[in-house]
Amino acid sequence: MTTSTIGGIRGMAGFKGFVAVLGFLASLAFAAGATGQPLAGKPGVEPALPDLATVVKGAVGPFDKYCDGYGNNGASGAGYICAMTLGIGMVEGDMDAVLNGIVAYDRAEAQGAYIGQINMLVASSFCGLNGALWGYHLAKADDVASGKARPLFEVARHDGQAIPVYSADPLLDAAKRLLGTEKQRRFPLLPGAQVICAEKEYVAAGPKYIWSAIAIAIAEDRTVDSCLFIEDAGEVAVEDSDDLDKFRDGLLRKIAKCAVRCGEDNSALYKEIWIGYRIEWIPEGKVGCALVAAPYLVLARDAVPDGKPESLLHMTISDWERKMSLPPQGKETGTF
Repeated sequence: MTTSTIGGIRGMAGFKGFVAVLGFLASLAFAAGATGQPLAGKPGVEPALPDLATVVKGAVGPFDKYCDGYGNNGASGAGYICAMTLGIGMVEGDMDAVLNGIVAYDRAEAQGAYIGQINMLVASSFCGLNGALWGYHLAKADDVASGKARPLFEVARHDGQAIPVYSADPLLDAAKRLLGTEKQRRFPLLPGAQVICAEKEYVAAGPKYIWSAIAIAIAEDRTVDSCLFIEDAGEVAVEDSDDLDKFRDGLLRKIAKCAVRCGEDNSALYKEIWIGYRIEWIPEGKVGCALVAAPYLVLARDAVPDGKPESLLHMTISDWERKMSLPPQGKETGTF
C-alpha cells in the first residue's frame, strides 16, 4: 500500500476500517475470476468504440465496386472487416522452385473466395476492438444466425471452463459470398491494393497431401479483448481415409489448444472457436500451395445496403444477397 492509503486506514474507525479495505481488495480479486487469475490491468472500454455499429460504420471504403485494404486512404472511419479464406493451388512443376511456388500461390488465391491480384501484407493475427468478422458479427452465416451450428468438440480454457469448437465452413462460405469467385466476382478487393492479411502458406512438390487450416477464437468480452486468428499449413503422409480422419481430428484439437494457450498469455477469455480445414492430394510432377488468408478490409460502397452499414449487423448473409439482388453462387464446401 502507498503512504496515502495507510493514512486513510488510520483515519477510519481503526480495525473495522482496515477490515473494510481487505474486503474491498477481496472483491477486486473475485472480479478477476473465481479461478484466482490475477487482474489483467486492462484499460477498459474504449469510448471511441462504444459498439459494433460504430465499427461497421467506419469500415466502408472509397470505391463503389471494390473492397479495399484496411489502413488505406479514404475509408469512412477507423473500423475494418475480416473475412476468412482457405485455398490450395497446384501447378505443373516444370519451372524452377521459386516460379513453381509463385504460380501455385497465385492459384491458391483464386480458389474459393477470390483474393487474387492483391499486394498481401502479413499480420499476426487478431480481429480487434475496431474490427468485425464477416459472417459472424455482420451478414451472419445462416447457421450462425439460426443457432443450428453444432460443436465438433469442446476444449478447456485456461480457467477450466469448456468452450465449443465449431466448423468454420459457414464463415468461409460467407467470405466467398462477399468477395465472389474468380469466375463470378462480386465485391473483390481492388486489384493491386495493399491488403493486410493474417496469413500462412505451405508450398511442396508431390506426391503428397498438403493442407491448410484457419481458426478464429471469439472473445468473451470484445470491448477489451481481440478475437484471435490461428493459421496453420503443412503436409501429411496418410495411407487411407481413416488416417485422414485421425489426422484432421488431431490437428483441429491442437489448433484449439493453441488458441486457448494464446488467450492465457494475454489474460483473454474466448467463448467459442471456429475452425476450417482443407486438404488436397498433389500428384507427382506437380507443386502445390496450401494458403490461409484472412484479409482486413473495408467494404465496397455498393456492398452496403441503402448506404447503412450498421444494417448489416441485423442481416444474415442470405438476407444481404437478396437485398443486393445477387445471383446464386455455389456453396463453399469443406471436409467435415
